[in-house]
Amino acid sequence: MGIRTGRNVVLVLIVVSAIVPMIPLAVWSFSHGWHFPDLLPKEWSFRGWAYIATPYSRVGPGLWNSVLIAVIVTLLAFPIAIPAARALGLYRFRGKRFVEFLILAPLIVPELPVAVGIHILFIKIGLAGTLLGVLLIHLILVVPYIVIVLAGVFSNYGPEPEQSARTLGASPLKTFFYVTLPAIMPGMVVGGLFAFIRSWRTYIFTLVIGGGVVETLPLLVFSFIGTGDNHISAVLSLLFIAPAVLMMLFTASYLTGNRAAGGFGGI
Repeated sequence: MGIRTGRNVVLVLIVVSAIVPMIPLAVWSFSHGWHFPDLLPKEWSFRGWAYIATPYSRVGPGLWNSVLIAVIVTLLAFPIAIPAARALGLYRFRGKRFVEFLILAPLIVPELPVAVGIHILFIKIGLAGTLLGVLLIHLILVVPYIVIVLAGVFSNYGPEPEQSARTLGASPLKTFFYVTLPAIMPGMVVGGLFAFIRSWRTYIFTLVIGGGVVETLPLLVFSFIGTGDNHISAVLSLLFIAPAVLMMLFTASYLTGNRAAGGFGGI
């Protein structure tokens, strides 16, 4: 009973921390003007919401591109990250620290110089200003997050159930899907959350590599923030934040539910 209560408290705290910062944005999105020291706007308006529903706002394509890129990149990152995380979590080998540094390098080095350097390379091979180029650069950014999370999971993971399954005649593929995958699933959910959010919020790499041809929601948000139109900027910011918050709430619900017993709590 105590554990369940604690999980519910954690979930409530996560929900509150996610929703409270969005309240001022929600008010701005419906206000015609909101000035200090007024507690609430004196005039209300749906101009911002009406604007994003129009074709010339480009919100539809930007939102679609952001979702598409984040989902594809997250799914593609798992086949790359799982073997690397398994090797780093389960085994000791010469040069392990160097490999860890290489994997973490995209999180350490400054974004703008790296984006410019990769952009020059992508121009030479024809990937600049393309969706494929944006997908590749996002993939480089999100893989380290999944590797970090899953390496921690594999460091407390015992391969004995896999060995037993193989002894009983299970193929490597069946062993992975029926033994390994359920054991590391909570870690995959957390890693997938980080990967999705990292891809979703990426601005500089998308701007430089995409060259303005590949429109995403962050590009639209930052462009409107620069205009000083708080009304439309608030609406776009809500659309920008909402998927990340929903993903976080889903992950929190997953990890604080019964499934958590088979993951971080049980490994």
